[in-house]
Amino acid sequence: MSGRRQPIVSVLGHVDHGKTSLLDHIRALGSGRQASVMDREAGGITQHIGATEVPAVLLNELCGPLMGGKKFESPGLLFIDTPGHHSFSTLRARGSSLADVAILVVDINDGCKPQTIESIRILKATKTPFVVAANKVDRIHRWQSVRGRPMALALREQTTEALGHFDQKYWKLVGSFAEHGFNLERYDRIKDFTKEIALVPISARQGEGIQDLLAVVIGMAERYLDDQLTDIEGAGEGTVLEMKEERGLGKTLDVILYRGSVKKGDEIVLVTDEGGKATRVRGMFAPRGMSEMRDAGNRWDDTEVAHAASGLKISAPDIDGVLAGTTMRVVSTDAEREEALALADAEANLSIELDEEGVTIKADTVGGLEALAKELAEIEIPIRHATIGQVNRRDVRSAESATDPLHRCILAFSTDILPDAVAEIEKSETGVQHIGSDIIYRILEEREEWVETRTRELADANRVSVVYPGRILLLPDHTFRVSKPAVVGVRVLAGRIHVGQRLLKNGERVGRIKSIRSGEDSMKEAMQGAEVAVAIDGVTVGRQIDEEDVLLVDIPESHARKLRKMDLTSAEQEVLDELTSIHRKDPNSTFWGL
Repeated sequence: MSGRRQPIVSVLGHVDHGKTSLLDHIRALGSGRQASVMDREAGGITQHIGATEVPAVLLNELCGPLMGGKKFESPGLLFIDTPGHHSFSTLRARGSSLADVAILVVDINDGCKPQTIESIRILKATKTPFVVAANKVDRIHRWQSVRGRPMALALREQTTEALGHFDQKYWKLVGSFAEHGFNLERYDRIKDFTKEIALVPISARQGEGIQDLLAVVIGMAERYLDDQLTDIEGAGEGTVLEMKEERGLGKTLDVILYRGSVKKGDEIVLVTDEGGKATRVRGMFAPRGMSEMRDAGNRWDDTEVAHAASGLKISAPDIDGVLAGTTMRVVSTDAEREEALALADAEANLSIELDEEGVTIKADTVGGLEALAKELAEIEIPIRHATIGQVNRRDVRSAESATDPLHRCILAFSTDILPDAVAEIEKSETGVQHIGSDIIYRILEEREEWVETRTRELADANRVSVVYPGRILLLPDHTFRVSKPAVVGVRVLAGRIHVGQRLLKNGERVGRIKSIRSGEDSMKEAMQGAEVAVAIDGVTVGRQIDEEDVLLVDIPESHARKLRKMDLTSAEQEVLDELTSIHRKDPNSTFWGL
């Protein structure tokens, strides 16, 4: 066994920018070529976290010429493919990122997208060294691709026109990364990798530039990660990716071992939804060759012992309720077991600040839930309930009880909604909304759209139930009936008028609006600027009212209180102020409308 573990490399980036395509090509470079994982993913988008080990012998063979013949000292590279930025947050080790180095895949033609920016923020927060893989250069106008060609050679063999198009896109990326505090530079021009972020142009589809990318990752690992690649001794620690049911094995755990070692028969402490739990390793399996963990099929080798860093499948009894994204700890003494159980109990208690009022959030993993909570905290959206698992009926009822109607929503990250919850939402009378996605930014976008729509709906409902102030002019030569009821033509000078409203003249009541008509059409209300015929009960034209009179629409005091909390037009506000002044002249109504 080498005195170093292999670096853990996380591949992340925006949806459909080529993360899995890149790893597919890396896996296809070896002699034991594996079938494409991406071909079996829904929509070509990675749905689960996976891991692939690439041995040093292959890396040295591929990258030796670009590294000046230098040999890679570590056993290889362990690549982790993530569905999105959230899984990078989920993969935690000792309170920080599990990955030693990251590859951020960016479509050079699309540039930085929302999920790219989220990934940049996470990389910055976790202080994870990373390299930018500028993918899909083969789609640049006039670019000539040669399958498997090193990028150093490809750049020299392009036309001036193609390089001009490349430079335009390259400098746009440089500007985008500069906005987030990173100096981006083409990999072959960098002198100090601690001060600049390397950009490697690649085509994952053509395999162009893959050697260059791997050489940069290897170089970064060898030069800057030496200290953290020696933690291969001692008790094992790993991150649980997910729990699966395997034929012949029962429930198993997919684990990334990032520290120490683990062997069959070892006692391990896991984090469950009820706290820490101790069990023993019954069986242990490693993916054969360069198989990807999610897709290894029957290509698993039974193994007695495993050392960091590696991807493993562990069989053990009593692992129901183990939380994905949490820590597995190997223990050998009673004291170690007690300490590990205490740490597991603390990890099971979600580090999410809850409020008395707020939205309900769900996720499939601890890290996913925390990632969603963090994004919501940044835009100041309070959280009332936060739990792991599928959305159920209890979650819907909890959301229903929120006081604020805009908090009656369930934000579900990378987890499904159960049929009983769907039925509960359908019969809900309080407007509960379920928003679910595997991408956090999509959840936030859909919530924002729902809030806008819901706000309009609530405002419209409120407007219907509230009597609005208005001012009308009785038009000259437009008296159609003098009385019983009087029918006159009016112009709405300000606000609006509604059937049933009382009218005021000089502060005194002078009848009630019985009907409103425009031509042959009957109307419930008329807005500012409209000219309509109004039937008024209780008045006679020439007595209580006259042509060219200006009348106010009166409103109940309770409605005035509501109106003061609503957004009114300047004209509506002016009429409301005038009505308030009129009513407060009554000694018994000094505080009218307050």
